Amino acid sequence: MPEPLRPLTADTLAARVRMMEDAWNTCAPERVALAYSPDSVWHCRTEVLRGRASLLRYLTRKWSRELEYRLVVAPWTFSADRIAVRFAYEWRDDSGNWFRSYGNGHWKLDAAGLVTHRYATVNDQPIPEAGRRLRWEWTCIRPADHAGLEELGL
Repeated sequence: MPEPLRPLTADTLAARVRMMEDAWNTCAPERVALAYSPDSVWHCRTEVLRGRASLLRYLTRKWSRELEYRLVVAPWTFSADRIAVRFAYEWRDDSGNWFRSYGNGHWKLDAAGLVTHRYATVNDQPIPEAGRRLRWEWTCIRPADHAGLEELGL
């Protein structure tokens, strides 16, 4: 992942969030983990994860069951060392059932711009394949001309 954008400003916020989205859309745990400090703490659903090794195991497990994962993230607000986002992602299980997961994330950054704390609330909703809205080639970044959350009504 490229060097985090510091300082965090209104001008760098959208680019920073998009960098995170792009990394997650690769479904490459090693790439995603580089945005988090070695001792980062995650609160996600029912799990609390500590450290990059734990994040790598979690992401590997996540993407082994959340197939054809596609994510869109939008900045909500920020301060000098915190970012709040909202997001939606779509994925299918190994039986071909599609889901849309959506929620909010809160990130706390260290002086280098790495995420030290991540808090996420996530809701999963079954959707028919025809109801999918996030359509681009899997494990690629979202194309620049693909709609964001606002345009998609998410």
